[in-house]
Amino acid sequence: METGAGLLPVTIDADGAEPVVVMTQAPARFVPFEGDRSGLARVLGIEPDDLHPELSVLYGSTGLWTLVVPVCGLDAMRRMKPRTADFPSVLREMPEASIHPFCLETIDAGAHLHARHFSSPRSGTVEDPVTGTASGVLGAYHREFMRASAAAPLIVEQGQEIARDGRVLVWVEKRGAEYHVRVGGTGCFVREMEIEVPRG
Repeated sequence: METGAGLLPVTIDADGAEPVVVMTQAPARFVPFEGDRSGLARVLGIEPDDLHPELSVLYGSTGLWTLVVPVCGLDAMRRMKPRTADFPSVLREMPEASIHPFCLETIDAGAHLHARHFSSPRSGTVEDPVTGTASGVLGAYHREFMRASAAAPLIVEQGQEIARDGRVLVWVEKRGAEYHVRVGGTGCFVREMEIEVPRG
């Protein structure tokens, strides 16, 4: 599949009750966030104390850069009101990056992490209900900085705050110093649209 992150291999696993589409991503990369944590909390619409005191805020990429932001729980996630236009002023190392907050508390007991995804102001959108690329980054972050021996797949829930109940499955394999990532999920019908293309 040709994407903004490059040409990515895709497979379909049809052995279960529903077909699962699985996409291979580029090996994960991380870069430190050197910015102001208070400013980061402000652009997310939360308090500095809502940021997790022990887990690091980092830029990560498996094809597209996002800022991984660990927070203390679902209450903070629900209170977020992103000031998207102000993101570049806080993300000085990578002003075009998106922001991917997550917490360890989940709504579904079967999920491992809860996430939201706030797009870069250049993207034209505010919040993505389910984000494969950022979930891949989050899976590698989880293995590297939280639980190296975690079972696979990691299940990330996302979209509940905007009434879009999504799940992403993440498989992470360490080869040498690199984390190789695959993400997958099922599809669902959202709505039918007709687009009229004017003839030139």
